[in-house]
Amino acid sequence: MITRDCAVGDDPGRPGGHGPGDSARRERVRRALIGWAALIALSFAAGGLLHHVGVLRIDHLPPLHAHFRVPTFRLLPAAAFGLATAWMLPGALARLRFSRAIALGYGTALAWTVLLAVSGDGLATPFTHKEEYLAVLPAVGHDPSGWLAGFIEHLPGYPTHVRGHPPLPVLVVWALQAIGLPGPLWAALLVVLVGCSAAVAITLTVRRLGGEDAARRALPYLALTPASVWIATSMDAFFAGVGAWGVALLVLGRKRWSRLLSGAGAGVLLGSLPYLSYGLVPYLLIPVVVAVMVRPSRLTVAAVLAGAGSVTAAFAAGGFFWPAGALATHAQWAADPGAARPYLYFLFANIAVLALMTGPAATAGLMGPIPARVRAVVAATLVAVAALDVSGVTRGEVERIWVPFAVWASVAGGFAGSRADGQAGSRRWLVAQVVTGLLLQGLVASPW
Repeated sequence: MITRDCAVGDDPGRPGGHGPGDSARRERVRRALIGWAALIALSFAAGGLLHHVGVLRIDHLPPLHAHFRVPTFRLLPAAAFGLATAWMLPGALARLRFSRAIALGYGTALAWTVLLAVSGDGLATPFTHKEEYLAVLPAVGHDPSGWLAGFIEHLPGYPTHVRGHPPLPVLVVWALQAIGLPGPLWAALLVVLVGCSAAVAITLTVRRLGGEDAARRALPYLALTPASVWIATSMDAFFAGVGAWGVALLVLGRKRWSRLLSGAGAGVLLGSLPYLSYGLVPYLLIPVVVAVMVRPSRLTVAAVLAGAGSVTAAFAAGGFFWPAGALATHAQWAADPGAARPYLYFLFANIAVLALMTGPAATAGLMGPIPARVRAVVAATLVAVAALDVSGVTRGEVERIWVPFAVWASVAGGFAGSRADGQAGSRRWLVAQVVTGLLLQGLVASPW
């Protein structure tokens, strides 16, 4: 049952809930959107100047690692689908049973993401690049354990993305090949299927934290997030799905055995994150905050720790020690041209990229009536992003790095309007999200 309690900022003494509190919220939203637009505009202006004077030589559209392009008619199917869906989805999700609403949300996310990808270079094209993970598969051959044991030793000779990550992403695409699904297309399909499923996992988590009404409000903004431009096709979208399901499994178990199994699954998935990307260590703040709020049983906590420990033990037994890998990768990063990018510029410009990826609705939603426990998770996400940003190891190219974080921050979009605004208000904000995604896809030629 969907609750209809008065939202924070609504005045129950006035028809439709409009009153002084609502006016104050609208003013906060207006100021937040001005700040959103100003941060993005200033980041592009300063980035263009830095590129012009030769300070940023490897980024042609800073703060994005991309080139400008002119939109073509190939974007029309994505535009038609996105705008039509933004208009119809809020009403459909309100009418359907929750399980069917979840299925519709996932289908919408898949269709939106794929249509955006095929309007550009195609779904699988990013995985054909010589610096991507598939390029190292010949070195793995039929001996993944031997390759893993020598990973750190041979790191300098690997492609850029392999040098910048732990070995698990390569082992994932190697496993696809081993079961008879080789090549960039299968890798792209896996990434998109798993990456879009983050919308489902996050919705389930929001329902546990803030109730079904909050979950239904967040779902369309997860399905139509502008970050979908990089969900297809960046391996970081796979990381996003793994992390989101790891958090969801923390809260899904009810009975003793289900708590044990879901806890172990959460531990394995969350324990895998540092072996997928070194930059996902701050992400673990999200499940910690969720666990503090839901207070899982001791059995669940033990299962989570056992699952995470099993991942660490497996890699250690295979000859890969995470601290040594992190140090070796940092040495490779320090010698890369990306490390010479100006720290102060990207300290702020990286946040502008996150603002683009989550769209204006997420910024407005931060000023809205978000349930306290849902707000805490969004806040944890932003703190994790800030920690990674301040560290200085994310100087540019964050449009892919932020994907696992952007999907959580997109939850805030569901609270951009008050309940008094109704479905019409939700449609307007969703249209703004879709237009943001279309502009990113149409104007930005990204290698991911």
